[in-house]
Amino acid sequence: MRKLNYLLDTHTLLWATSAPEKLSALVQSVIENERHRLFISKATLWELSIKENIGKLSLPRGFFERIFDLGYEPLGIELEHLDSYRALPLIHRDPFDRLLIAQALSEKLCLLSCNAQIQLYDVEYLW
Repeated sequence: MRKLNYLLDTHTLLWATSAPEKLSALVQSVIENERHRLFISKATLWELSIKENIGKLSLPRGFFERIFDLGYEPLGIELEHLDSYRALPLIHRDPFDRLLIAQALSEKLCLLSCNAQIQLYDVEYLW
């Protein structure tokens, strides 16, 4: 099996760390395979911070630190990601999802997401 690189959508990260039964069997197997590199965008951390701040969700203490201790790798937001973001067709209006799509395209990552609108873009994804 070849080593692949993946980017987790926000809901995928939350389910992987707290409710893995919500993940598809395929995504569970990808996440459990130690040969795969799993990236978490800093945009996802920003989105989670906003949602926690407005009371939309509650994260366990030390959540951000713990996910990286679990082997997930951080993915920063680079200028090339923003160039890719601006070039995306406006199919989906969620800025965080659009940035994840742009990052996946720029970095040649497979996006792990069940979001149907993401699947309308020409981005590699699994669910």
